[in-house]
Amino acid sequence: MSVGQWAKDLGMGVRFAFAGGREGWVRALLTAVGVGLGVALLLLTTAVPSALTEREHRATARDDFTYGANPLSKADDTLIIAEVDTTFRTQDVRGRLLEPEGSRAPLPPGVEKFPAKGEMVASPALKRLLESDSGKLLSERLPYRITGTIQQSGLIGPAELAYYAGGSGLANHLSNGSIERIDYFGPSSGTPDDELDPILILLVMIIFVVLLLPVGVFIAAAVRFGGERRDRRLAALRLVGADGRMARRVAAGEALAGALLGLVLGTAFFLAGRQLASLLKVRNISVFPSDLNPSPALAALVAVAVPAAAVLVTLFALRGVVIEPLGVVRTAKPPRRRLWWRLLLPLAGLALLYPMMGQGNGNGNFNEWMVIGGTVLLLVGVTALLPWLVEAVVARLNSGSVSWQLAVRRLQLSSGTAARMVNGIAVAVAGAIALQMLFAGVESDYTEDTGNDPSRAQLTMHVRDDVALGELAGQLARTEGVRHATALAEGSLGDRAKEPDNTVEATVAGCAELREVARLTSCRDGDMFRILGSEYDGETKKLTEPGETLYFDPAYPGSPSHTVSWKVPAGIKVAGPREDPTGYERGGLLFTPGALPEGTGAAMFETVYLSLDTSVPDAAEFARNTAARIDPLTSVNALTASRQSEEFRAIRNGLFVGATCVLLLIGASLLVSQLEQLRERKKLLSSLVAFGTRRRTLSLSVLWQTAIPIALGLLLASVVGLTLGAVLLRMVEATVSVDWASVLTMTGIGAAVVLAVTLLSLPPLLRLMRPDGLRTE
Repeated sequence: MSVGQWAKDLGMGVRFAFAGGREGWVRALLTAVGVGLGVALLLLTTAVPSALTEREHRATARDDFTYGANPLSKADDTLIIAEVDTTFRTQDVRGRLLEPEGSRAPLPPGVEKFPAKGEMVASPALKRLLESDSGKLLSERLPYRITGTIQQSGLIGPAELAYYAGGSGLANHLSNGSIERIDYFGPSSGTPDDELDPILILLVMIIFVVLLLPVGVFIAAAVRFGGERRDRRLAALRLVGADGRMARRVAAGEALAGALLGLVLGTAFFLAGRQLASLLKVRNISVFPSDLNPSPALAALVAVAVPAAAVLVTLFALRGVVIEPLGVVRTAKPPRRRLWWRLLLPLAGLALLYPMMGQGNGNGNFNEWMVIGGTVLLLVGVTALLPWLVEAVVARLNSGSVSWQLAVRRLQLSSGTAARMVNGIAVAVAGAIALQMLFAGVESDYTEDTGNDPSRAQLTMHVRDDVALGELAGQLARTEGVRHATALAEGSLGDRAKEPDNTVEATVAGCAELREVARLTSCRDGDMFRILGSEYDGETKKLTEPGETLYFDPAYPGSPSHTVSWKVPAGIKVAGPREDPTGYERGGLLFTPGALPEGTGAAMFETVYLSLDTSVPDAAEFARNTAARIDPLTSVNALTASRQSEEFRAIRNGLFVGATCVLLLIGASLLVSQLEQLRERKKLLSSLVAFGTRRRTLSLSVLWQTAIPIALGLLLASVVGLTLGAVLLRMVEATVSVDWASVLTMTGIGAAVVLAVTLLSLPPLLRLMRPDGLRTE
């Protein structure tokens, strides 16, 4: 067969799709909508790498800390910058204080000029929040007048909360780890690039397969809309002289028309969705519309693959159909589906994954092609096995109510159509179960115990040494929502004034506060203690013998010092060690305020542990506001029992965003598919109503027609998902365990989507169930 004949027949099919009257247009439009939704998600996927790259470039361009790698002296091109990040409820706020030291000081990206003291430039999202009623608490913490807006080049996303405020006197606190002198914004030289380890790379690969495969399944199902009406047109073609192969090529041309129109609609959906991207925020992740630029090569691949898939799927679907001039031999009972070749797909997938067992961080990278190929074959096996399973089960279903019998008979006649509708859901649920098992299995490897005890304190604050500790503790204790404030001054004692060989810790606080960090028998103001029983006993005993001379805040090269000498007195009491709320067990000396030598206060840095009343809404925000009012440079941190890897959390957030998009696609595509099936059965439904069938009975039959395949699909998806999850866990040498709550959650979400689609299809179903639907012109 020549290429010209193929093109001619395909072109005829395209003309039939658009010149076949209202019916042809409706079918082409439904196919295009189904394909277009999938194309939009595919284009979005191809744009994700671009968006992530742009976010990373902007984040790197505004890097402002070298962490003392190359200390600078004051010059005309230097800037002192202080990190004053904060948290407002569940949102992070990026904050910086700026103090230019000359006319050529570097401006942060996205900022046109330096804000003066008492002024700030804010991101658009922060500005909106501060001007809203919900941002009143935060506006008390940031008492600056907004004089400008940070442009896109200085933000990683449109929803980011960030600001730059004018500062003064920051040079006096350069020893503070959160303040630095810089002469440029951008990455520090020699900063190593973070690379994902093999297990995280495996997670990313599986996520892409699991999220994209349902899209392909839905596109393949969408190009087969309107099969029964198309069959009648093909029979008419045979009647006027076309042979069977030509009829199939014409049918492929009709599918091609819907796919081409779907490309146009998909591009329009993507462009419309891209413009709305700045309005969406999922788990604090947002992107600018201009960042969502699909890779030209990947976009071209989508443009070629989708029409090609439409033609191939149609030809494959008609391979066993006999098209005769008087009808299509599909209305007769089809031969039973064979199981053996359907099992080959998942078995081949397992064979590809088996050599990867035991790989991972300690044994090198996984073979990405074998991993992707094996996962795809296992999940595609769901689409191959489900039609056989639906056919085998519904063939054995008989007695029941009228609605049940109507549904079962319909499924017995067209089980393939029902299975195609459910395939996408089943693939998505199987992949989600496997991913959930893999995430749960490796989560402990990327989660560390911080040692913090949130039951004793929920916030910790680090304060500059020139802030009066008693004043800070008093104000915090009087703050709404604060139960107790434990304030400590901490420093060090050395055996020499400069560059000591041995040092011990020194902690200053009242008796009640000292009991939070050590075990005391008795205590009153003027007492001193040395902690024995900790890992620091050797140095503590050596340096705290009566008569020894020690030096508060010993000097080191490049650091300021307020060294004060002190002779160890006799009669120091002994205290036992106790972990503080952060899990740290200290040693050294404890001083009550009355025992502290004169002139040593400047050598201390101050820490406050806050216990909050959780029944008070925004208790943490009130405490942060008090700390910021006393000193804007106060560092406030929340205490948590565990901490998770940034990369692992980012991948999990990415999965959540992607799964949300796929679920929306699943729901929309299922709705389109359901409406298409109802449209094809319009005359049948009208006939049943005309003969007296109750609408309630017909509605229940439609529900059963959806519920039976979805129940079988979710059952099969659970089996395949558990199998794939177990294999993936063995690949990373993790213990194989099943989180049944997650499995039930995934299947429940799939069932809920189908139920929602069924409920949304009821109004058009009721409109179709009218006797006048039999009218014809």
